[in-house]
Amino acid sequence: MIKFTPLFVLLLSTTALAQEAPRPDAAAAAPEGDTVIVTATRSETPIDRVPASVTVLDKAAVDRNQDLGVAELLLRTPGVTLSRNGGYGTNTSLRIRGAESDQTVVVIDGVKLNDPSSAGGGYNFANLLVGDAARIEVLRGPQSILWGSQAIGGVVNIVTPLATRELEGSFDVEAGSRETVSGRAALGGRTGPLAWRVGAQTFSTQGISALAPAFGGRDLDGYSNQSVQGRAVLDIAGGVSADVRGYYSHGRTELDSTSADTRDYSLNREFVGYAGLNVDLFDARLRNRFAYGYTDTDRDNYNPARARAQNFDSAGRNERLEYQGSVAITKGWNGTFGVENERSRFRSVSPPASLAARVPDPARGRAEITGVYAQLNATPFDGLTLTGGVRNDDHSRFGSQTLFAGGAVWALPTGTILRANYAEGFKAPTLYQLFSEYGNQALNPEEAKGWEAGAEQRVLGGALAFGATYFERRTTNQIIFNSCTATSTLPLCFQPGSTTRRSGYYQNVARAFARGVEAVARAQIGTRLALDGNYSWVESEDRSPGATDGLWLPRRPRHAANASATYTPAQGYALGVAARWSGRSFDNAANTTELDGYTLVDLRAELPVTEQVKLFARVENLFDEEYQTTYRYGTLGRSVYAGFRGRF
Repeated sequence: MIKFTPLFVLLLSTTALAQEAPRPDAAAAAPEGDTVIVTATRSETPIDRVPASVTVLDKAAVDRNQDLGVAELLLRTPGVTLSRNGGYGTNTSLRIRGAESDQTVVVIDGVKLNDPSSAGGGYNFANLLVGDAARIEVLRGPQSILWGSQAIGGVVNIVTPLATRELEGSFDVEAGSRETVSGRAALGGRTGPLAWRVGAQTFSTQGISALAPAFGGRDLDGYSNQSVQGRAVLDIAGGVSADVRGYYSHGRTELDSTSADTRDYSLNREFVGYAGLNVDLFDARLRNRFAYGYTDTDRDNYNPARARAQNFDSAGRNERLEYQGSVAITKGWNGTFGVENERSRFRSVSPPASLAARVPDPARGRAEITGVYAQLNATPFDGLTLTGGVRNDDHSRFGSQTLFAGGAVWALPTGTILRANYAEGFKAPTLYQLFSEYGNQALNPEEAKGWEAGAEQRVLGGALAFGATYFERRTTNQIIFNSCTATSTLPLCFQPGSTTRRSGYYQNVARAFARGVEAVARAQIGTRLALDGNYSWVESEDRSPGATDGLWLPRRPRHAANASATYTPAQGYALGVAARWSGRSFDNAANTTELDGYTLVDLRAELPVTEQVKLFARVENLFDEEYQTTYRYGTLGRSVYAGFRGRF
C-alpha cells in the first residue's frame, strides 16, 4: 500500500476530480431516491453499474411479504432453493444457483458470518429472523474477488438501519397457528454527532413434528429464539467517524431423528461484533475504513434419555482485521481495494452416553488467511460500465490463490440493460474437514469458474420491466464425505497416527456443473395493482467420475417459480396473493429417492389504523399442501397469522 500512495495523491490532486468516492462499507445506509444502491459489492454501487445478477429487498418489500425468517424472504427471489429438516429452527440449507449451501457468504452489517465448527463451515439460516433488517441483497454467482473463500454460490447481505431523525422507532407483534408468537421492537435516534439504533426480537412456536407424520412423527417439536442487534456511529471530526455494530441470537430447537420422535434438543448461540474507523481524505475522494470483526458460534445438542444428556458440543470463532479503501479516480471511474486477515479456530467433541466413560479430548484446529484485492469500476462513456478485479489469498495451509473477475453493464437509452460477467471462486477446506475425527489434512481448496449474460428491458417509464439471465458454473476439487466399511484397509479409514477405525473421511473427489436461466418480470398497473414474478431453471449435475456422473445434485429442483400480486384499493390498504411452485428433486446423490414437486399459495392483507400503525394478517400454504424439502422431514401446513406494526 505504501508504494501506491504517491500515485493516489497525484490522481487525487487533479482538478478533474469533483465527485466523491463511494463509501467502502457493505452496511452503508442506502441514500433515498429513485436509484437502487447495492452494497453487497462492498461499496455503494448503483444497481445499473453491477455486472452480476442482484436482487434488492428494501424495507417496504420486507414488510409487504410479512415473512418471519430471512430464508423465507430469500426463497421468493430468483435462483434460490431451500431445504429444511422440519419446522422453524431446524437445520435450514439455502442454495443459490444450485451451489452447495455452505458455498454462500452471509453478511450482516458488514461482518461475514460462518461457523468454523460446522462440517461445511457455512451458515445455518435456521436462527436468522427478519428482526430489524432494513435491506436484504442477494448477489448471485461467484463473488470471491471481494468476499474471499466460500463465495462460490453468491452473497446474502443483510443491513440494519441507522437512525436519521432525533427519535424514531418501530414495533411488530403477531400471533397465529401452533401457538406462534413473535414480537420485535427497535428504537434509535440522532443527536449531534451520534446516531444509534437498537432492536430486539423474541419468537416462539409449538411447532410441528420434525419427523413427517407419514413416517411416524407425532410429538410437536417447538422452537424459541431471542435476538438483539444494534448500531452506533459517532462523527469525530470532518470526514472521520467511528462505528460499532453487534448482533446476538440464542435459539432452542426440539429435534427428531430420521426414524422416530425423540426428546433431543439443540441450543444455538451466535454473536457478531464489529468496530470500525472511517477516514475520508481529499474531500472524500479517497475513503478509508479500518475495522475489526468477531463472530462466535456455540452449538450444543442434548438427549435427556441418556445418562450424560449432552451428546454434542462445538464452538467456532472468527477474528477479522480489515482495511478497505475506495477512490474516485476521475468522473465515472472508481476503485475498491483492501487487505484483510482472518483467523479461525474451532473445538468439537461428542461425549459418550455413559457417565463412567471418559469424555474424549475435543478435536481442535485453527487456520489463518490473508487476502489482498482490488476492483475497478469504469464508465468510459455514458451508459457503459466495465468492471475488473483481482484477488490473492494466502492461506496458512494451502499457500497462495489468485482469482480474476471481469464484467460489463450497458444501459441503453431505450431502457435496455445488457449484462455479462465472468468470475472465479474458491473455498478453503473447513477446520472440521481438516481436524475433526473425520478430518483429512491433505485436502485442497474447492475451485469454481462461472459466467453469465443477460438483458433487462424497462418500458413505460419503468412501470413494466422484464429480463432473463443465462449462467454456467463449474466446480472442481469439491469436498465430500466418503464412508468406510468395517473391513476397509484404506489408511484414511483410520484416525491419523492410530489404528482406531473411523466411519469415514473427507476427500477432494467431486465435480459439479450448473447452468440455468433466471427470468424476471414486474409491472405497476396504475396506482393500485403491482405484479411480480420470476422463473428459474437450474440444472445442477454431479460430474464426479463414477456411478453418480450426470445425476442431479441432491435437493435441487430444476424448475421453480414465484408470482405475486398486490392490490391497493385505497391509501394504506393492501391485499396480496403470492404463489410458489417448485418442481421435483431428489434427496440423495444416487437419485433413488424422489421428492415431489409442490405449489404453495399465500394470502396477505394490511389495514391502516392510523398513519403510523397498521393491522396485518396472512394465510400461508392456503390449500394445506403436503410436501417435503428433505426426505422424511415434515413441513408447515396451513398457517394463519395476524398482528400489528408501527413505524414512527
